[in-house]
Amino acid sequence: NDRNSTWIYSAKQQLLFMSNFANNNTRKQNLRGLSRKLFNLAERNQNFFLTMGREWPENKLGMVTVSVGKSRAQPIRLKLSTETLILQREELVYVQSEITQKDPAILSRIRVVMIPREKNGGLGVSVKGGAEHNLPILISRIFKDQAADKTGKLYVGDAILKVNGVDMDGCTHDDAVAALKKAGDEVTLSVRYFRPASLFLSRNRRNTRTGSVTSPTSASGDESDTGTLTKPKLEKQWSDILCVPLLFAYITRYHPGTDKIRHNAFEVVGMDGGSSGTIHCDNTITYLEWMRCITHNINMLNNHSITMSNKLLLPAEQISHMCWTCERLMATHHWHNWKPQFLALKGSDIYLFDSPPSSTRDWTRCERIYKIYDCMFRILKDSELQDERQHCFSIQHGSGETHYLCSESRQELLKLEKEWFRTNYMAVLHQRSKTFGCSWRGRISGLTLDMNMGFSLYDSETKSYMWNYKFSQLKGSSDDDKTKLKLHFLNEHTKQIDSREVECSNLKTLLYSMHSFLSAKLASVDPCFLQDT
Repeated sequence: NDRNSTWIYSAKQQLLFMSNFANNNTRKQNLRGLSRKLFNLAERNQNFFLTMGREWPENKLGMVTVSVGKSRAQPIRLKLSTETLILQREELVYVQSEITQKDPAILSRIRVVMIPREKNGGLGVSVKGGAEHNLPILISRIFKDQAADKTGKLYVGDAILKVNGVDMDGCTHDDAVAALKKAGDEVTLSVRYFRPASLFLSRNRRNTRTGSVTSPTSASGDESDTGTLTKPKLEKQWSDILCVPLLFAYITRYHPGTDKIRHNAFEVVGMDGGSSGTIHCDNTITYLEWMRCITHNINMLNNHSITMSNKLLLPAEQISHMCWTCERLMATHHWHNWKPQFLALKGSDIYLFDSPPSSTRDWTRCERIYKIYDCMFRILKDSELQDERQHCFSIQHGSGETHYLCSESRQELLKLEKEWFRTNYMAVLHQRSKTFGCSWRGRISGLTLDMNMGFSLYDSETKSYMWNYKFSQLKGSSDDDKTKLKLHFLNEHTKQIDSREVECSNLKTLLYSMHSFLSAKLASVDPCFLQDT
């Protein structure tokens, strides 16, 4: 039951070490046997989770308070499992007393019971139900010390399937009473316990049309209302009131749409928008522990989903990262300035969704798709933040579009940054080169960025390359933020700086692509670059 695979492997090594020094052969064998069991357990469980593409899940149970909107917080029990977060409330519910303690295997099968009819007391049962009530014929009462009670094999809630071999299916209540009355001195009943009947019988115990009819086969006198066996009683139980699936869910500390952080409180929102409400914790330690465990399970499920999806995708279309972010909207008079956005890195593209994609059609219908090498990812400094939200970053596209977003934690932000550079590296490797129309010295040209060749300028009039420099020769650049770009290269022969000025109408995209190709080139020559990013 231990979730820590590291501990299991550590215990295995310790036991093997101990067994090597054990003097007694039996003790040595026992230690080795226990070691093998621990090793097999670790292998089996770890392989299971490795095939799921994730680590060990967190399971947690604890008390919190939950509020919805401005309502008063109510005590709630949280139950965290691998795939769901369940909110439970303690409620008074009807439960069965003794009948639920019977062997389920006995109650679930058809039982044949023979009842010798008594001269004065009849069979000693009352029945309810019937076809007119869309119910089987049910034993509603067994009279104490009479024929049916003496068998010890009948229970209130048993459905009578056959009487002396005659099928009771579709019989009305009156037909059933008549059949029991005419069944003879020895009555053979085929019965099976009908669990839903307990609530029906308890609700109709008062004098109603179905409740007041008593079979002539029963007798008056000292009766044992088998409510003592099946009569529901009130007990406190934890009932599930809400279940939030954790796949592609997100957890947030902020009040919805704002930059205001709740104190020791958070909210879990499912991919369908269903919310847990505001979950309040008694102290910071409990708050951080719940946040950690829930986030851990969400990440495991998301990673597993990515792994399963990638098995159906071509290498160039693989999903590298998916996560929730929050985007700051344009300045409005409304105080809700932040909106959740689902960000995905797939192939060479960046996707921004309002909700996670659940089908291929969702990917193709996404309205905001950008090539990653045409964009700039930048983590913002504290001086650049527009409000109290932390861990903010911007995605700038060459067309001039800028998205101001934030992550829930610094860990998530750094993870996104790392995956961004990794995705960019793979996208540039697949693209290999990219050419921009420009002019050089008044002549129409094409500036090409190539992973192998570096910078090359092709003259369309002479149909030849005018110059070529490796990426490593670039020592600096400057631009006028409009169309002009100056590139400064180190000439390997003269050891002097060569300045090349070009004009490009798509200057921003050119600059962002230069940055993308340079970082990809750095990653190709320095494998540690992606690890240290």
